[in-house]
Amino acid sequence: MHGLGVDPADGRVYVATHTGVYTVTKGGKPKLVGDGEDDFMGFTVTGENTFIASGHGAEGSDRPGNVGLIETKDAGRSWTSRSLSGEADFHSLDSAEGTVYGYEAGRVRVSSDLKSWDDRATLDALDLAVSPAGDKLLATTADGVVASTDGGHTFGKGAEPVQAFLSWPAEKSLFGIDPSGMLSSSADGGKTWKQLATVPGGQPQALTAVDAEHVLAATQTAVYESLDGGKTFTELALLAS
Repeated sequence: MHGLGVDPADGRVYVATHTGVYTVTKGGKPKLVGDGEDDFMGFTVTGENTFIASGHGAEGSDRPGNVGLIETKDAGRSWTSRSLSGEADFHSLDSAEGTVYGYEAGRVRVSSDLKSWDDRATLDALDLAVSPAGDKLLATTADGVVASTDGGHTFGKGAEPVQAFLSWPAEKSLFGIDPSGMLSSSADGGKTWKQLATVPGGQPQALTAVDAEHVLAATQTAVYESLDGGKTFTELALLAS
């Protein structure tokens, strides 16, 4: 599993995986969306029925090895190449205020139109998160969370705790999950953190907070959901490892 999202059009939960994008419901079997089984990376919901992603074309498909930046406007049933087809493989994507921030091949790349990209800082990171106002960009590194206040041109020093994935749905509601599955929250943009709960299922694979109360986390075999701001989690859907 490489990404999670909730479509604001209908509240459906989407899971991006090595073999396609699926919808999941509590107690139900995951359902493949569309007919593609591409490897989806950097999956991000940007609006109603509108998602962006990157990744790799499935063997035997007509998509290139690196699909670049792709977009769907029909909730994953079909995808259109927007830029960098055959060139880029974004492992993390996030957006705010009409600007998309991507992490690809060790560098931060930024676009306001999904077509042209501005290459910014280089760093060894796993995940990016941009503040809802678009004025602060965070990245998870082995030295802790690093912050940029100039749109990703430069980053400060890493600050503990070390986080694997971040999600920033509201200005005072930043969530991070560490490599062991401990979920924490920050009300001050990552300066201080409060531990909340350990998400079951082992090593985390993805994290998405829809708002301050609704949090989704994927571990090695399942997707878990919290409706109380990350204090407790229940299994939403079981997926094969």
